[in-house]
Amino acid sequence: MSIDPGAVLTPGQLNTLARNLLEDSFPLVWVEGELGNITRPSSGHLYFTLKDARAQVRCAMFRLKSQWLRFVPREGLKVLARGRLTLYEARGDYQLVLDHLEEAGEGALRRAYEELKARLTAEGLFDAERKRALPAWPRRLAVITSPTGAVIRDILSVLTRRFPLLEVEVLPTLVQGETAAAQIVSLLRRADAGGRYDAILLARGGGSLEDLWAFNDEALARAIAAASTPVVSAVGHETDFTLADFAADLRAPTPSVAAELLTPDRRDLAKRLQTDRQHLQDRFQHLLRQWMQRSDRAALRLRAQRPQARLQWLRQRQEEAGRRLHAAWREQMRQRHVRVDRAGLILRSAQPREKLRSAHERLERAGPVLRTAMTRILQNRQSALQALARALEAVSPLATVARGYAILTRTDNGTVIHSVHQVTAGDRLRGRVRDGAVELVVTAASAAGSD
Repeated sequence: MSIDPGAVLTPGQLNTLARNLLEDSFPLVWVEGELGNITRPSSGHLYFTLKDARAQVRCAMFRLKSQWLRFVPREGLKVLARGRLTLYEARGDYQLVLDHLEEAGEGALRRAYEELKARLTAEGLFDAERKRALPAWPRRLAVITSPTGAVIRDILSVLTRRFPLLEVEVLPTLVQGETAAAQIVSLLRRADAGGRYDAILLARGGGSLEDLWAFNDEALARAIAAASTPVVSAVGHETDFTLADFAADLRAPTPSVAAELLTPDRRDLAKRLQTDRQHLQDRFQHLLRQWMQRSDRAALRLRAQRPQARLQWLRQRQEEAGRRLHAAWREQMRQRHVRVDRAGLILRSAQPREKLRSAHERLERAGPVLRTAMTRILQNRQSALQALARALEAVSPLATVARGYAILTRTDNGTVIHSVHQVTAGDRLRGRVRDGAVELVVTAASAAGSD
């Protein structure tokens, strides 16, 4: 914008020209300096100066931006500010209007963090396809954390409450400082190479970006991604994110939540145990009904077949089947008693003693009832078979022979003789009597009532 050298400007016009020149000529700038002259009026805006050993510049940060600051500005604090140059026309001073403000040291770390994160993301180190599923029933867990403090106590408390069967090994390490990252990488690689653990948990409490910097180490991120054992990261608070979180197979917002995500709830296990017990009882009842149905079908087949030898053989089979069923039932009940006793010991050591003792007593009372019912059923079946045998024996033709009668058959073809019209003089017959057989020759045949 050109200005006529002879033109006379008002202070307001001159300030407007200067403001436009500043805003058009300078892009968004970063300034590092020391805070001073901090004021925050009731409007919520933040005013201060940024200074170094030689100069200072006035700054303003309006309420919409200043309310999101992650720290409390104080005199003498070194900060990194981003904003645009403008002119405050009412006073004729140029100032920096800010849209971002952070502590200077954290700002450098934040830029390094973002650059490393972008590079590892481009390599595909954080891709979802690389993630491994956590085991549903872990047996042994490695916890890499500081051996003192609230974090390890919270983790162990949750694990003991939810899944006391889990074996936990704490691998102690520094969680901040210059040597912390190298220690964590060494422990992680050793735990993964040993093959002892079903999962590995990295954990520490909250803190500043500098406090958590060990978990933004590139070597640690690559070690997590290369591990064959599933790795869970629980570093800092819910709003904290580290490169270890992105590389891990699962990121938990807090160490306590990580412990819950890694373990099943023992209350669910108790419900499953009850379900399995009910399934066993239902299965036994089903098998018992099947054996009873088979017994009924065997009885029907026996009634359709007359020979006593066949009846005796089937009776023996039924008795043998009953013994096998009873033995199988007793063995199943014994095995279930052993399992229930073992599970009861584990659960009683954790908490619900009275409930398990009551359930065990009910199970012991049910055993004699079931055995009594089984014995009664087998006795009833045996009595029914004996009655059937007596009935078959009563109608058997052999019983008729035993009472003094004889059965006549033709010698040539074995045909049973029912009538005198079936024979003629000279025919050879065989007579079956109680204690043997006689050979006969027909000399004459006459019908009943004839001479």
